[in-house]
Amino acid sequence: MSADFPLIDIPFEQRHTCWFCAEPCADTFEYPAQAYTPHPSLAVPSCKECKKIASKNPLTSIWDCHMAVKDELMRIYAKHLAIGENWTEQELAESEFSCKVFEGFKKSAWFMYQVAKGRVSAAPWPISINGVALDSTDYQLGFQFDGVNYSSIAKAVDHYSQMLGLDKDFLQQLVSIVGRHRFAYAVRVSRLNIVASKAVKRQVLQDIANESTDDIS
Repeated sequence: MSADFPLIDIPFEQRHTCWFCAEPCADTFEYPAQAYTPHPSLAVPSCKECKKIASKNPLTSIWDCHMAVKDELMRIYAKHLAIGENWTEQELAESEFSCKVFEGFKKSAWFMYQVAKGRVSAAPWPISINGVALDSTDYQLGFQFDGVNYSSIAKAVDHYSQMLGLDKDFLQQLVSIVGRHRFAYAVRVSRLNIVASKAVKRQVLQDIANESTDDIS
């Protein structure tokens, strides 16, 4: 573990539990703070799947990152979550599935639904480091841009990526570098590089990251 990424305090009852989805875990996700980030660099316990998603969606704070992870989990497990919308546990138990395939579905479907629902609805515990709580009362997860209110910065990224045909990963990385206050700039750069190669996009990201570092120093 890097000294620059202190592990957040873990409540006794949450030991070995993923901060994102509350599933058992044995890994950590390190969040590197930028100049605009409303908290220091830190590490949170994470399962492998949530860590992979979070690494691609750091956005502008660990709380924004959490929202993005939940959105992606909902997308990945949409079919499992739909089980609870189309069936009740009793209806599944009383269903007349007979062949081996459907009999297996009958036995496991409700369990899969419960696991998926638990992961996407799990609330993260409040963050503190060495006993000092991070005050998130003034931090707004919601995001407003161009007169439209979004539930999160992740939703705004998703909306503009779809509406303008942008590279979502590229836009996410730009927003992570420049911050939500320069969202318009991130969208403009994404549009200018809409047909750029991966190598060019990597160079653009590096150049902007260097500029951001120079602005701080």
